Amino acid sequence: MNNPSKRLPVVAAIQMISSPVVDENLATASRLVAEAAEKGADLVLLPEYFCIMGNKDTDKVAVREPYGDGPIQACLANLASRHHVWILGGSVPLVANSDDRVRNSLLVFDPSGKRVSRYDKIHLFNFQNSEQSFDEARTNEPGNTPVAIDIPVAEDTLRVGLSICYDLRFPELYRALGKCDLIVVPSAFTVVTGQAHWEILLRARAIENQCYVLAAAQGGRHPTGRKTYGHSILIDPWGDVMAVLPEGEGIVSGVIDRERIIETRKRLPALSHRTL
Repeated sequence: MNNPSKRLPVVAAIQMISSPVVDENLATASRLVAEAAEKGADLVLLPEYFCIMGNKDTDKVAVREPYGDGPIQACLANLASRHHVWILGGSVPLVANSDDRVRNSLLVFDPSGKRVSRYDKIHLFNFQNSEQSFDEARTNEPGNTPVAIDIPVAEDTLRVGLSICYDLRFPELYRALGKCDLIVVPSAFTVVTGQAHWEILLRARAIENQCYVLAAAQGGRHPTGRKTYGHSILIDPWGDVMAVLPEGEGIVSGVIDRERIIETRKRLPALSHRTL
């Protein structure tokens, strides 16, 4: 049974419809993070490329930042310290080893504004149909290291597994993260792939890892004409949807109850039955 006097950690996912203008997006992110903090969030997740959704793929290369420096990272650090929350900066285009590409990086800032972790997106999206064509490898350099970190929030310490968008399709990544309390998935899913697979894949990751999943999405018609699927969501360890925002700017939030994780793993000890 839960201790009724114990405060459970509150997590929030920010949904945006980012533009090609970095300053506009930072202002929107700042407003929504402040709103999430006012509602009691301890940890706030921003979507993939919250800072820029360009007219062309190379726009993000033009605004990339060296790790540890630049206005995008300064904004994230300031938001964390100003609101005294953990900020998971969905993804930021950082300088890569190649001059014409970026690392698509999820950066974690603690409530003092200190950068404490970084995950570089490993799997690069490639999709074509009669109307759209995407190939992230043209402008992105892949990472190669899974990252999970311990985040102290409220009266708990959560083991948080980091991933970005297309990573969602690769369950072996999440197995490599070990036992997590929370998996985060900042994303910018297309409408076509989102309608077909978004919720199914997110619920599968929650069910097979028996943990919470928090996904922050781009969600709507962008100034560039591109449309993203949205449906930012929080899912519990049994695979039940706790909250979802189909479209438009906004916030999805809820509590992380580690007793729920423990009970789920006790009732159905699938993780201890692994043989491979």
